Amino acid sequence: MEFKIPHSLKSEHEELHAELARATRVKGKIGESAKAVAEILHPHFMKEEEYAMPPLGLLSSVAEGKVTDEMKSVLMMTDRLKSELPQMLDEHKAIIAALRLLIDAAKKENKMEYVHFADKLISHAKNEEEVLYPASILIGEYLKLK
Repeated sequence: MEFKIPHSLKSEHEELHAELARATRVKGKIGESAKAVAEILHPHFMKEEEYAMPPLGLLSSVAEGKVTDEMKSVLMMTDRLKSELPQMLDEHKAIIAALRLLIDAAKKENKMEYVHFADKLISHAKNEEEVLYPASILIGEYLKLK
């Protein structure tokens, strides 16, 4: 069974990637700081899209009580997320630290659009920590019970 990342999450990731790519093309400290963020963020986003976010595509079905045997294969993803969660959270700390440097650079140059972008990405990371990762793990735990 193929597990699809919910469209809203996939498009948010694409939007954040596009905004970061634009920031990396800015001359000076902003561009340098954005490149440092991108270096950390890209492999992290790849992991999320590989195993942290696809289980969330089952959320509506599971909430409606629709559980099938084919859903069991998602357990490889949710178990991996559960075991790698401390590393994922450490990566968030590194991403946020890099984003704070971007914020500082953007404030010094009065480029508030990059401050707002960095704040949005920090919020995105917090949402993953507080809602998305736990929901993904819970999907796996719920399926194990069924």
